[in-house]
Amino acid sequence: MRISTRGRYALRFMIDLARHDGPEYTTLRDVSERQGISVKYLEQITSLLSKFGLLLSVRGPSGGYKLARKPEEYTAGEILRVTEGDMAPVACLAEQVNSCPRKAACPTLSFWEGLDKVINDYLDGTTLKDLAESFSDEGASPEESAPCNS
Repeated sequence: MRISTRGRYALRFMIDLARHDGPEYTTLRDVSERQGISVKYLEQITSLLSKFGLLLSVRGPSGGYKLARKPEEYTAGEILRVTEGDMAPVACLAEQVNSCPRKAACPTLSFWEGLDKVINDYLDGTTLKDLAESFSDEGASPEESAPCNS
């Protein structure tokens, strides 16, 4: 399993909103500057996150985005599933019902099911609040604050 740039940036965007949560809406330009993600890319991400009800948005001069719920009410898994789809490690586990014709004779199925459980338990056990509180960029040097690939 590999998380795409869209998934990584969506998580960073949501963490940024959680860290700057308040009564005001946050502009994409502000997030873009803090995260080193282009406004154009953020527009694509916010469209998707808004469609699934994860964001509130307001247009106009004092417009922008904010979280639709409290940071502790989001999980990393929820955000990544919106951007990435299911997080199953193998195709046969991607559907609600495993319809693989080799299911009954597959010697690795229980292994993949175990890995799927570990992945989803971890993603669903990590809240946006956990992620927002786990890192502080205060006092970081410019090199440490520079955009990265994650």
